[in-house]
Amino acid sequence: MGKVIMHNVVSVDGFIADENDDVGPLHEWYFNGDTPVGDGDDGSYDHSGTASPFRVSRASAEYVRPMWGAIGTIVMGRKLFDLVNGWEGQPPAGEHVVVVSHRPKPEGWHPEASYHFVDDVTAAIDKAQELAGARVIAVTAGEVGGQILAAGLVDEVAMDVVPVVFGAGKRYFGSIDSQHLLEDPNVVIRGERVLHLKFKALR
Repeated sequence: MGKVIMHNVVSVDGFIADENDDVGPLHEWYFNGDTPVGDGDDGSYDHSGTASPFRVSRASAEYVRPMWGAIGTIVMGRKLFDLVNGWEGQPPAGEHVVVVSHRPKPEGWHPEASYHFVDDVTAAIDKAQELAGARVIAVTAGEVGGQILAAGLVDEVAMDVVPVVFGAGKRYFGSIDSQHLLEDPNVVIRGERVLHLKFKALR
């Protein structure tokens, strides 16, 4: 089975967006370097809406290339799906997306895309495992990510920490209200205006 990694860019005070779902400076590091993340300048992984390929520091590129390249399936919540319109049926990494939602896939929305709608986080991970095989399952942070962590279904937590304080907004772990221990970080990489951290989850 594929490894389940909860992953997102986050402020130092634990927010993935402000109260209006604006990410502010959290994604600026995607464009502040000279090293493309994809193969050359083909725009690989670009889901920024700018039509510009990601160009990051060399340290960040060496971290994110293999990580993003290993993804087979993304698991996301309906809120994010609606905000980005499901990346127009083209996931930024991997080939499949599982959306946790009590509402079905919008009628007529990109029928060719491998997007699957389920109404439970356990069912979402089961479907993602089926689709990903041995590849990584990337869980977006927020309410759904927090629920998947609380259910004991996350293997690792990966955070791209940006030096900004939001003060309020959408929390990385959503409204999770119980304690969950993580191991000491097994990855600590300093990029330009970002610190990449990865922790194994204790179960």
